[in-house]
Amino acid sequence: MNKAYLVIDMSNDFVDDNGSLSVGKKAQAIVPAVLRRINKFYNDNDYIIFCMDNHTKGDKHFELWPEHCIKDTWGAQLYGDIGKWYEARKKEDNVIYIPKTEYDAFYKTDLAAVLIQNDVKDVYLSGVCTDICVFNTAYGAYKNGFKTYISPDECATFTDNQNLFIQHMNAIYKTEII
Repeated sequence: MNKAYLVIDMSNDFVDDNGSLSVGKKAQAIVPAVLRRINKFYNDNDYIIFCMDNHTKGDKHFELWPEHCIKDTWGAQLYGDIGKWYEARKKEDNVIYIPKTEYDAFYKTDLAAVLIQNDVKDVYLSGVCTDICVFNTAYGAYKNGFKTYISPDECATFTDNQNLFIQHMNAIYKTEII
């Protein structure tokens, strides 16, 4: 195994219409494509890593954003069919959940160590928000020496900046657009 699929922040708070910081229909629209890639990686015995916002009450992020993804709440749980997929397979060796408190899933987590320990070289990015957490995680992967890949069909964001940030990842982090 030398590939990992990072599913970034596909939580109820970011995807569900009732989420506190929801991208809404744009995020819901990518769920089938994300599930297809999850299943491909799973069937190929590659890694699927869920990198999920996980905050506590009073977190500094709530100075900028509404409260969201508070540990052990509905909002922090994986959304819909992605959550069902995870629950059915979370004990598998190649299915990993990594809580994060910053935009970059590598920052102050063991993500890089997990990837290195498992001889992962290629990291595929998906989730929300393209211009915040996905973008910053692309940087984290780049600075840790991983090759990154992204499919626009597997990312969504609040703004109209999706394509700009995907092109920016390609230009400065050498993220391959697939």
